[in-house]
Amino acid sequence: MRHAAAREETWLAVAVLVLAALIAIGAWAVPTPPPHVKVGPAVLPAAVAVLTLLMGAGLLAAALRGGWLSDEERAEQVSYLQLGWVLLGLAANVALIGLAGFTIASTVLFVCVARGFGSRRPLRDAVIAVVFAALAYLGFDTVLGIRIGAGPLGGVI
Repeated sequence: MRHAAAREETWLAVAVLVLAALIAIGAWAVPTPPPHVKVGPAVLPAAVAVLTLLMGAGLLAAALRGGWLSDEERAEQVSYLQLGWVLLGLAANVALIGLAGFTIASTVLFVCVARGFGSRRPLRDAVIAVVFAALAYLGFDTVLGIRIGAGPLGGVI
């Protein structure tokens, strides 16, 4: 029973490893910066690829040793409604980022994911999301000089 139940965990670990490979391919495709630039734009995606690879390898090792879920966790039913909220947030983020900008798209993503994880306080979640998204936007824009799309809030932030 334990071996068969770990099969899903093995597939999840393999999926994380495939994701790491896709991120690495994307990082490899980033154009090489001029020689005077010490840290190029591919550094962060490459670091994410390495960390995702390490996480996938750890998950695979745990899955091959019998899995990381307890019997109680395996017995739980998947909530497709909660999963739907998370997927809705991801889809909304992709759809809104070009039109509404980073802050609004990230706020919608945060609120949907919080709902998917059981939050029933969307106004509080939105306030938290706006603060974090605005700080992230300022970090990219001001500190790193990377334009990630201000949207209609560009003049406010």
